[in-house]
Amino acid sequence: MSVTAIRMPKLGMTMEEGTIVEWRVAPGDRVEKGQLVLVIESEKNEAEIEATASGFLRHVYAAPGDVAPCGALLAALTEQPDEAFDAVALAAAEAPAARRPAAGDAVALAAAEAPAARRPAAAASAPAPVATSAPARGGERKAIAPAARALAKQLGLDAERVTGSGPGGRVTREDVEAFAAARERLVPVASGVALEVLREGQGAPLLLVPGFGTDVSSFAALTPRLVERFRVWALNPRGVGASDGPAADVPTLAADAAAVCAAAGGPVHVVGASLGAAAALELALARPELVRSLLLITPFVTATPRLLAAVTAWCRVAAEASPATLARVLAPLLFSDALLADEALRERTLRGLAAACARVPPATLERMAAGLAAWSGTRAKDLARIGAPTLVLAAGADLLTPDGEAVARAIPGARYTVVPGSGHALASDAPGVLGDATLAWLDRT
Repeated sequence: MSVTAIRMPKLGMTMEEGTIVEWRVAPGDRVEKGQLVLVIESEKNEAEIEATASGFLRHVYAAPGDVAPCGALLAALTEQPDEAFDAVALAAAEAPAARRPAAGDAVALAAAEAPAARRPAAAASAPAPVATSAPARGGERKAIAPAARALAKQLGLDAERVTGSGPGGRVTREDVEAFAAARERLVPVASGVALEVLREGQGAPLLLVPGFGTDVSSFAALTPRLVERFRVWALNPRGVGASDGPAADVPTLAADAAAVCAAAGGPVHVVGASLGAAAALELALARPELVRSLLLITPFVTATPRLLAAVTAWCRVAAEASPATLARVLAPLLFSDALLADEALRERTLRGLAAACARVPPATLERMAAGLAAWSGTRAKDLARIGAPTLVLAAGADLLTPDGEAVARAIPGARYTVVPGSGHALASDAPGVLGDATLAWLDRT
């Protein structure tokens, strides 16, 4: 007897779960190795999943719209169309390189037909993606299940910091368990401060620093290519995700990045986007011995009035509305006309952005905005001192940081590349171009 499990893959270092978009084969169909069997969605991207063996598709456990953690059993292939197998044992077995799902994710099946995935709370006939939410707004009390609050207290965690995945953003026990697991990835950067740093891959160390109001999931389309060749360290700034808070100013963020570079055994290739690029510049000026090269994505040195107005609005909407609403408000500022015109891509991107926004509390945004404004204009004359090889990647339709070329001209020997038609969020608008340019630059340096 030979049974091959089809599980939810882990396609990037920040991926924790995926949504079933479409099965391309039906139960009972003959499947050949390498044949496309499934389409999933995770972190703003769709991915086509191929069969790793030949056989007959049996007992599909997750339907379109279902959400499953990485490693969860989605279906099984058997050599014969009527071959018996132990579905419970197959579901409970841990897939290689996959995260064992938290308790309550239902991958250990009670019966052969029980689903391995969880369906969105509102699903009766038409499943929809599970909602996530930011901390309570406007003084509202956050919805936290009693069991979740008790577990958080037992673990010494603040339940108010946990992002909820239950109905209406309610924090569940599983959410607390996931938050506690994230805390295990913390790297000490200062006295009493530790930050969430995801690490994956082998090779020369590379640090990712995300931009304003988001987390390292903003690099989700880039990281699978990077981890094939580099040891990637992806940093969530203070107050973001499981990182200790509160958020800090740009020099402190740069000092935190320096501590991570030291832990990585620097010098390190540093990739920063927007506000993360500001921190990368500050790091290169303050601790040049830790920086092997710089890749600055949509950077700025002096914030434009539009950028300052945008971050102010970002803070206000985050405090008063849901992450989904915030994502829709931000879309015209961040994305290109081409992305916004593609309905399927737009909605997928907005779901990913909303999930990221939910991991950045309004209080963190306020401190980030203050730090951005305080740093603006303070380093324009110092860029000539940067000695690290530098690539500036700009977006041709960037409404927020349009001065990438000026930044490149101010840094000795810096190279400058512009992606025509792209909006500020290059990683969403042009992930393939960004990946190609990034790897070509790292090969050169």
